[in-house]
Amino acid sequence: MNIEEFDFDLPEHLIAQTPLKDRTASKLMVLNRNDKSLEHRHFSDILDYLKPGDCLVLNNTKVLPARLYGVKEDTGAKVEVLLLHQKENDHWEVLVKPAKKVKLGTKLSFGEGRLTATCTEILEHGGRIVRFDYDGIFLEVLTELGEMPLPPYIKEQLADQDRYQTVYAKAEGSAAAPTAGLHFTNDLLEEIKAKGIEIAFVTLHVGLGTFRPVSVDRIEEHDMHSEYYHLSSKEAEKINRVKSQDGRIIAVGTTSTRTLEAIASENNGEIVPTSGWTSIFIYPPYQFKAVDAMITNFHLPKSTLIMLISALAGREFILDAYHEAIKQEYRFFSFGDAMLIV
Repeated sequence: MNIEEFDFDLPEHLIAQTPLKDRTASKLMVLNRNDKSLEHRHFSDILDYLKPGDCLVLNNTKVLPARLYGVKEDTGAKVEVLLLHQKENDHWEVLVKPAKKVKLGTKLSFGEGRLTATCTEILEHGGRIVRFDYDGIFLEVLTELGEMPLPPYIKEQLADQDRYQTVYAKAEGSAAAPTAGLHFTNDLLEEIKAKGIEIAFVTLHVGLGTFRPVSVDRIEEHDMHSEYYHLSSKEAEKINRVKSQDGRIIAVGTTSTRTLEAIASENNGEIVPTSGWTSIFIYPPYQFKAVDAMITNFHLPKSTLIMLISALAGREFILDAYHEAIKQEYRFFSFGDAMLIV
């Protein structure tokens, strides 16, 4: 397929720059795949579309305060480091600005020496492997010195850093939030449980590749980024119990969807407890093996994310819905409004 088939004109003012004060106040567009209808609601109405016996699958990854500002120890020149993922022990793959100033063996200092890093490897794409040195617990040091790595189109730091975390975030390791989950509150989750809906958790640590544009004409040639995922025995059992009773598996976000589909694709359609790395790229005419419905945000043109939801609902139906969303001034992307595909 050609990348131009997933293009549309998105007015810049519809890309949400800040989160709403009330998580559930976002608009909700409901797409019904059977009759190709759509409804305009609010996210607080989501309970009207969830049935007893369904299973809501959430990604419980937690965003690290992964952006560090420091200096080169030898010259005092300013540097910015963005943690991507942990390789082993205290070695991390990072992005550095300005990258050309950080050579093999370069030492960096953060928080007046509270944390230091030494470049141990230069990667092909311009990234670096660094070894961190510190006293105490790394995550505590990082929380003290680091900043939340907000998406590139959000220019200012949030007054409330937790607003870029889901309320159920637990497993630290993401460079970006699984933003479809930002609409949920603890009270809403309790209401969902009370209605007889199972809640299961997967972990997929979201990488910055989620923001990387597709730069090839034929989408089949796109090199998809790889991300770490985990599904425990307890959570796999919940999902399989619902499936065995013909309940729906409703994935919250593209990350939960990719995790479930990666596991099912690698295990003959079965959901099994497992961990690993996935670079699964879902686009039409992919046949879903695990997910029956999906909650997601509104995505950018030509992104792998709009390709994924087009595989679930059909490209023409999705683009028609997006044109309606633009007409109705829905808010797009990380802090934007929500879509339910059933």
